[in-house]
Amino acid sequence: MKKELTVFLGAFVCCFLWGSAFPGIKAGYELWNISGSDTFGIIRFAGVRFFLAGILVILFAGLMRRKLPLPRRDELGKIMLLSMFQTVGQYLFFYIGLAHTSGVNSAVVDSLTAFFAMLVAGLFMHLEKLTPRKLLGCLLGFSGVVLINITPEGFSFNPLGDGLVALSALCYGVSSSLIKKYSLRHDTVIFSGYQFVFGGIVMTLFGQLGLVFTGSPSGAEVSLPAVMILIYLAIVSSAAYTLWGILLRGSDVSKISVYGFMTPVTGVILSALILGETDRLGLKYAAALLLIGAGMIAVNLDRSKPKD
Repeated sequence: MKKELTVFLGAFVCCFLWGSAFPGIKAGYELWNISGSDTFGIIRFAGVRFFLAGILVILFAGLMRRKLPLPRRDELGKIMLLSMFQTVGQYLFFYIGLAHTSGVNSAVVDSLTAFFAMLVAGLFMHLEKLTPRKLLGCLLGFSGVVLINITPEGFSFNPLGDGLVALSALCYGVSSSLIKKYSLRHDTVIFSGYQFVFGGIVMTLFGQLGLVFTGSPSGAEVSLPAVMILIYLAIVSSAAYTLWGILLRGSDVSKISVYGFMTPVTGVILSALILGETDRLGLKYAAALLLIGAGMIAVNLDRSKPKD
């Protein structure tokens, strides 16, 4: 019981931080004068955030251990592979998608991370067993995302907005299973920190080169609020992903991912309050969150043992 409470509290902290990132990123776009069409500016902004997040993780680990944590040579390939899904793939799609949809919508669609994580872990990584109850949970979760795209005119799906956020969730699903797999033999904190640094460098360079070759403006003048929001987002990533990796190390992917339901809830509430998107709230979004929550509960109630 004590372990379950500790896991819940740790997951709640992670999900609250991630939920605050939805309005935080939107605010960052405004403070750094990045428009929805400025794809390379968006990528560079994300890259700088995750590079800083990686540095924070490594520095914190160094202070705790009283020495600089360094990956072994045989771990570099695994770190790069993890980074391509957890940082580059996930956030390339997420940042561009978020620029083309609302914070409330993206918070709901991003809840697919929990279901993709379970499907990847069961179907491709064979880290745990899929059961009818878990599959029912996935169906309920996907139904919630479909619901928010139903309008009086019919089904309305924005591929550049909600579609890219969904692809981001799929990348997260792959990265969760990789973290679970690697955590059995490797240091989760080292992997988290250095994959952020690698991914941040890749995205920053790609975004900057794109801005140079397209002749696009480099953004707004640096201001204290702009720097503070960037630092906050870096702290969100460094703290949440490190803690989430530690939680994954000691539990099944599905048992931890179920708590991800708190991310869309906090994301919707904070986006509505901070971004003034309260007009988007209503019965449809409440029903969508209930479907997603029911799906995650269905997954969590399954007591099947993971595959060996």
